[in-house]
Amino acid sequence: MNDITAKARELGIAENHLLLFGRDKAKVSQEALQGKPQRGRLILVSALTPTPAGEGKTTISIGLAQGLRKLSKNVSLALRQPSMGPVFGRKGGATGGGRSTVQPATSINLHFTGDFHAITAAHNLLAAVIDNQLHYKQTRLTPDRVLWKRVLDVNDRALRNVTVSRGSKTVERASGFDITAASEIMAILCLSESFADLRARLDRIVVGFTAEGDPVYAKEFRCTGALIALLREAMMPNLVQSVEGVPAFVHGGPFANIAHGCNSVLATRLALAYSDFVVTECGFAFDLGGEKFIDIKCRQSGLKPAAIVLVATIRALKMHGGVPVAELTAPNTAAVAKGLENLAAHVESARSFGRPVTVAINRFPTDSEEELALVHQFCRQAGAACATAEVFAKGGDGALDLAHAMLASLPAEAPPLAFVYPDNVPVKDKIHAIVTRMYGADGADLTPEAEAKLALFEKAGFGRLPLCMAKTQNSLTDDPEKFGRPRGFRVTVRDFELSNGAGFIVALTGAMMRMPALPKVPSAERIDVNEAGDITGIASA
Repeated sequence: MNDITAKARELGIAENHLLLFGRDKAKVSQEALQGKPQRGRLILVSALTPTPAGEGKTTISIGLAQGLRKLSKNVSLALRQPSMGPVFGRKGGATGGGRSTVQPATSINLHFTGDFHAITAAHNLLAAVIDNQLHYKQTRLTPDRVLWKRVLDVNDRALRNVTVSRGSKTVERASGFDITAASEIMAILCLSESFADLRARLDRIVVGFTAEGDPVYAKEFRCTGALIALLREAMMPNLVQSVEGVPAFVHGGPFANIAHGCNSVLATRLALAYSDFVVTECGFAFDLGGEKFIDIKCRQSGLKPAAIVLVATIRALKMHGGVPVAELTAPNTAAVAKGLENLAAHVESARSFGRPVTVAINRFPTDSEEELALVHQFCRQAGAACATAEVFAKGGDGALDLAHAMLASLPAEAPPLAFVYPDNVPVKDKIHAIVTRMYGADGADLTPEAEAKLALFEKAGFGRLPLCMAKTQNSLTDDPEKFGRPRGFRVTVRDFELSNGAGFIVALTGAMMRMPALPKVPSAERIDVNEAGDITGIASA
């Protein structure tokens, strides 16, 4: 019997709700949700501000789920799909590591079921139709007010700024490429709960403005049906499993530094319908992924986490304590103690939502007992549970203490969520609430360009949408070089982008780009295929 077919049967998913794609992959249809109450409790995994290599948030998520399974809990995972940008860039894959991975890891990291390609194709089809109607003068859209760019699932700084329709006297214009993970269609797919919802969201995408400042919607280009045709299979969550047999719904992959950073609502609902506990993650640290998970995903869907797990590593604490990245493996209790200020900021932010917080120390072989003891002591004083986890080396067995600590922290019932800001306040008030409460800033400043763009959006009636902050993941500030817990700083918003179909406005802060770049030595230079056809060199995270 196919492993995934068996896994679906274990969950209680009817066989006619399961569509098999290849030997190791499966997709679950929306019909599997019909008549199924959401019985599960959602566990949200986030982290402190990471080092450039990441702190193993996915690895801890998988390990925690495996630990819960060893405690005889009915548990599933709800994770994001990896983007090939980081796979071939700096961070590597996103399927976990060691004995805490989801499988087939290589396939998931490279192409998987083609969902990212479908999103890329749909996004670029809309761009092509827009330019075609501009060419034939069939649209009221003004060429120099087109907002809709193109996307690719790569890191490529050379594509950030391009000229399209070059040579045309009437429609030549400046444009560019974003990475697919930043596409509004990615966000739409992850927030849609049915094909009808998907259609409505695609229709209300604002692709640009007229000369008079009136919004022009995607539905005017009469290609929504074609976009849905491309997204039909990508809409259905993917079912795989961890190395220890925990079911894993892996679906959708927006980044948290430039998008909303969560897996799909549909996959999360499926996991909650078939499991008593669901472990999910959000991108980067709590100031980014955690805030967006609650203020965007939970606000729109009504989902709510029962508990929050924050991943910390000794190496990240040393970095925030002033140690250069190249020296993070050397023992340094003083740096760890200083770096705890960064962890404290995230613990305080997470607890402000009224959820119990458990700190999971992702242990590395170079960590000393003295360094680990400092973190445990800090957590006791901060009122957070804490457990050292060795899930890379030991799988679920290495997460038993973490699973016990998290379970012990759970309340009988999770209270309502208190969002960072209410729906009906202006965008500037929402920015102020996020930067002061989540980042610790004194406030925010808008450049003249950002002021003008915001005025355009507000005049068109989009001034009450939720906010998605695009900010560096390397710091609580908008400056990637400021580690620890900076104080007395302000955040600069340089531009805005409108994602009306997804249901939010994106505020671009600092030098943050929606098309990442490759590092000086990208991972692409280490990945290869041997004579047996096996792929080697993909780093894990």
